[in-house]
Amino acid sequence: MDLRLTATVPATEEERAAIASVLGPPESGWQGGPRRSEEAHAAFGGQAARARHHLLITVLHALQERVGWISPGALDHIAERLDIAPAVSFGVASFYALFRTEPSPGAVVHVCDDVACAVNGAEQLCAAMTRRFGGEGTETAFNGAGVTWQRSPCLGQCDRGSAALIQHAGADPARRGLAPATPELIWSALTGQAEDQDPSSRTDRALRLVPQPDSPHTDPVSLLRRAGQVDPASLGSYRAAGGYQMLRRAFELGPQGVVREVREAKLMGRGGAAFPTAIKWEGVAGNPVRPHYVVCNADESEPGTFKDRVLMEEDPYALIEAVTIMGYACSAAQGYIYIRGEYPLAETRLRHAIDQARVHGFLGPDVMGEGLAFDIEVRRGAGAYIAGEETALINSLEGKRAEPRNKPPFPAQSGLFGKPTAVNNVETLLSVLELLRVGGAAFASVGTEASTGTRLFCLSGCVQSPGLYEYEFGVTLRDVIDRAGGVRHGRPLQAVLLGGAAGVFVGPSALDMPLTFEGVRAAGATLGSGVVLVLDDTVDVLPLLRRITRFFRDESCGQCVPCRVGTVRQEELVARLLSGDPLGGVAAELALLDEIGMVTRDASICGLGQTALSAVQSAVKLGLIGSL
Repeated sequence: MDLRLTATVPATEEERAAIASVLGPPESGWQGGPRRSEEAHAAFGGQAARARHHLLITVLHALQERVGWISPGALDHIAERLDIAPAVSFGVASFYALFRTEPSPGAVVHVCDDVACAVNGAEQLCAAMTRRFGGEGTETAFNGAGVTWQRSPCLGQCDRGSAALIQHAGADPARRGLAPATPELIWSALTGQAEDQDPSSRTDRALRLVPQPDSPHTDPVSLLRRAGQVDPASLGSYRAAGGYQMLRRAFELGPQGVVREVREAKLMGRGGAAFPTAIKWEGVAGNPVRPHYVVCNADESEPGTFKDRVLMEEDPYALIEAVTIMGYACSAAQGYIYIRGEYPLAETRLRHAIDQARVHGFLGPDVMGEGLAFDIEVRRGAGAYIAGEETALINSLEGKRAEPRNKPPFPAQSGLFGKPTAVNNVETLLSVLELLRVGGAAFASVGTEASTGTRLFCLSGCVQSPGLYEYEFGVTLRDVIDRAGGVRHGRPLQAVLLGGAAGVFVGPSALDMPLTFEGVRAAGATLGSGVVLVLDDTVDVLPLLRRITRFFRDESCGQCVPCRVGTVRQEELVARLLSGDPLGGVAAELALLDEIGMVTRDASICGLGQTALSAVQSAVKLGLIGSL
């Protein structure tokens, strides 16, 4: 490939070292190393370099963590090392929100102002950040370097109030999540003076995570049975609580037996699409093309969602065991966990759990002495909501922009690296452990005929006790809110946002709606990723709607016209309505909103565009936009 490098300043030695920490030293002059005599008229190693294209995002993470941003010279050197066009390396780096392609201070603070935090003081926090650190994007002197802050979409800390994420570059890089966050706490964390606020500390973990903290779960099926009860850093603690018994059970059943149990359990995916899990696994397991891959989608980025984060932070070994069972059932030798970049603690614990599982023979060439060769690799995302769509996630794993693929072919036919691939999210995979423990038929007897098992609900907003709650399918919305203490301070309920930004608003009249796939579908709502954002009568819904429209405008990958244009038109339309300057009158604007919604729903490539207008349209129907 004839690379046309454009940077006027080449990569520095520090940048080259950061890139080499992932790729190793360059092996030829064609990859940015010293030119050897035999290379005068021939290129070597191009095919091998391109085979490592999937490491591009990992390289970008290493580079930014060392230097603080990704320079044109560094992008050119990456292009040399991977034998790709500079436009490709820049296109990927500029796609993800957590990567910075402009000069930046070494410390960047991301402050969440999304819907859940907005209800709990995000604007006050942003105003305080402005007073303490200067305006958004302003650099403040810090330890001889600098720090800046910026607004961020949801950071997955919705149960703990206003949240922040600190990215600190340098020789000893660090990422840290803070919630609830204050400017003083953020400054203390930057200077290393803050006390350890690990959200998994034993003092508050049970209260925050488990609805009945004084007694362990006694339900026949419970994904949270170990939360707060085991040490997430100890393989021994996990095994003492029954860990790896289900992998042993899987070996007894055999791959087809595992899939049979999943089918009998009628397990539906918990990521939002509610696709039958057994169909995915059967499609991959029966595909003659080799190799097969399995992927855990841990990139939950739906505003208001934090269930997968809690499971990974509190029960990481369970996810490792579940992914191993998935690999065994699908005849795969390699699994990946794609975790969102805003989850530093969950990532640390997963990596530790994987290392310990390898050491003790639960991953590797001969898992548990059963002849299964299987391993897992953790890959970190970089801030892209669209990466939650399974084919966009696959593209990201391959080192590309996280743009959804047209389907068919589906991942079971052509997924990661063009091979059969099964993709499931964290909650779905931990449900597999439970259905193997009690048996597929017993699991199917929990919940309802069409919605089996239990469901995790992320309670946030104006609720007395926000947190992660687990109930059998069929519980009513009223029960879920009441068991979380009801509306905060006894205020009247105004509305509930179900399913997150891609969900819908429902009013008090929907409180007795059963929370099942079929129940919410009949009511024109959605369970989505399990978000239950409670709004009392003091909340101004209009700023939330503006935030939702801005979220979808920013998060659209731009690949298809209906979504790329429709999300912008939605934001413009809502801005006109809220400013009292409708184009052609309110009725005309609402008709246009419905038309845009129809086009994006019917013509967008993926679920982002198909649901981008759902929340605003439901708010209009519910009368939440005042006197419009």
